[in-house]
Amino acid sequence: MSSPAQLFIKGPVFDRFFFIYSPLIAAALPFLLDQSDFLMTEVRLGPGLQPRLGIFLGTFVYAHLILVMFRSHANPTIFKLYPYRFTVVPVSLFLCMLGSVWIAISVSVLVTWWDVYHSGLQTFGLGRIYDARAGNDPLEGRKLDYLLNLLLYAGPILGGAALLEHVGDFNEFEAVGSVFFTSIPAYAQSNAQYLTWAMLSIGVPFLVYYVYAHWRLEQKGYRVSRHKVALYTSTGICSIYAWGFNPFGHAFFVMNFFHALQYFAIVWITDKESVRRLFRLQDVPAGTTISFALFLALPFAIGYWGEVYAYSNTEVILWHVIAIMHFWYDGFIWSVRKKQV
Repeated sequence: MSSPAQLFIKGPVFDRFFFIYSPLIAAALPFLLDQSDFLMTEVRLGPGLQPRLGIFLGTFVYAHLILVMFRSHANPTIFKLYPYRFTVVPVSLFLCMLGSVWIAISVSVLVTWWDVYHSGLQTFGLGRIYDARAGNDPLEGRKLDYLLNLLLYAGPILGGAALLEHVGDFNEFEAVGSVFFTSIPAYAQSNAQYLTWAMLSIGVPFLVYYVYAHWRLEQKGYRVSRHKVALYTSTGICSIYAWGFNPFGHAFFVMNFFHALQYFAIVWITDKESVRRLFRLQDVPAGTTISFALFLALPFAIGYWGEVYAYSNTEVILWHVIAIMHFWYDGFIWSVRKKQV
């Protein structure tokens, strides 16, 4: 039987702030930050004016995309498992996007939708860690959690106010004359009400079944993780509130802020020793503190460049490759089943 402390990933206070209730914290932030004249004042950085808060969020999002490299490339154990995926594939994709407008546009649209899927899987993964901490089999209830997190993230988008913002990316296919793909936004707009009812018709029965299935599992010895339940509940409330009802700007801030915050926290927990080795600080007395400073500073510096200065076609393509690799890498290097977490 696990002790109360062992049920957390890091500890009670840390987990509740960075993981379990970070979605609710993020949902409350716009109400506070919108009142700040300093944060909402627009400044001219890059190609146009944008508020300081937007620059910070963009930098934070770009920084978390880069952060995966501390686990993929800087962790020798992980790198040895997939050397070609970490070297040949990104270079090949970058060259293909440079050489083909079709590929470049397709990847650009894919980034939008894979981001939704990827965000759901991050919450799913954290929940599976809490399940393992409670002493459960890594395969027990896994498919249910997987489907639940897809529903929590994609459902409010497909059935809510943010749908048109997401499908609007398909208009990029005008550049290659694709009538089929450019018709998707208009089709989605004309059928939005049906999508809303479809999501409700699927979502409500599934939530009822999810609770029933876990009750059945509990009868067989499964230990319900209160922390997983709290994480999924806070995420679901946040997702419905943000994507279903909020202006797109607020929704984008809320969902991306807590996602990136969780990611910084989990990477530091799992790979701080790899970071120390990378900067050759294993034997330095203040090595952990210096490593942590570099762990934050380098991704934020690169993220700031991406947000403010990277606007040429080549630079945009580079960041799309980084985003796709981030999504893809996270899909196979974070595994409770393979004991890589």
